Amino acid sequence: MTTGRLPPRGIAVGLLVLAAAWLAGGCVQTTVQGVRQAETDLGASESVVILSRKHKTQGETEDDFVACVSDYVKSGSDAVPILTEREFVDATFPWFEPRTAPLNMDDLTQVINRPLIAERIDEIGVRYLVWIEGQTRRSDQTGSLQCTMMTGGVPGCLGFLSWERGSNYEASVWDVRRKMTVGTLSSEAAGTSFVIAVVVPVPVIARVQEEACANLSQEIKNFLGPQDSSTADA
Repeated sequence: MTTGRLPPRGIAVGLLVLAAAWLAGGCVQTTVQGVRQAETDLGASESVVILSRKHKTQGETEDDFVACVSDYVKSGSDAVPILTEREFVDATFPWFEPRTAPLNMDDLTQVINRPLIAERIDEIGVRYLVWIEGQTRRSDQTGSLQCTMMTGGVPGCLGFLSWERGSNYEASVWDVRRKMTVGTLSSEAAGTSFVIAVVVPVPVIARVQEEACANLSQEIKNFLGPQDSSTADA
């Protein structure tokens, strides 16, 4: 570690870069798509459960993302009744425990089509299963940060580091009663995150996963909520 002094001009330039990056850091590009294959009709005593793959392998959808979607879907004036994943797993033991749970939508279809399991799911009032696949990834890191001990023993850093973050999730909606997939929804979000240091490192993080969660959750609400008969697809 070296002792030095950050030049005043460098600080001024750094502050301008920091201000520009701070404004840019909040920019997240999002894309939402949905395909409806059949009408939905959620009864007053029926609920929805949101699931994802639980085997601890590469490519597994993050637990906090599934929890985020569940919390969002069950809140607000347009809330949809949700049975938590834990309640669902306990009620259908042992078919959805981590060691035996489905790995993908095809596996899920085979499991819930078994008469005993389908009957149990119907007993606990679950009408729709929402299966989520996807991840948030970090890539394309550029730049560097250097930290030193300044005059007077005060630590200081100088530099610029950036990276891309992208979220890509897809939700398949399964109708337990009709034993069919009624729609597929997807949410993508991408943005650039920064760490800028002019004496003090300041991170500016693109909240791509949060945006993907909010958008996908709203799509699920819209999909399962009351439909306009003039626009609903058969």
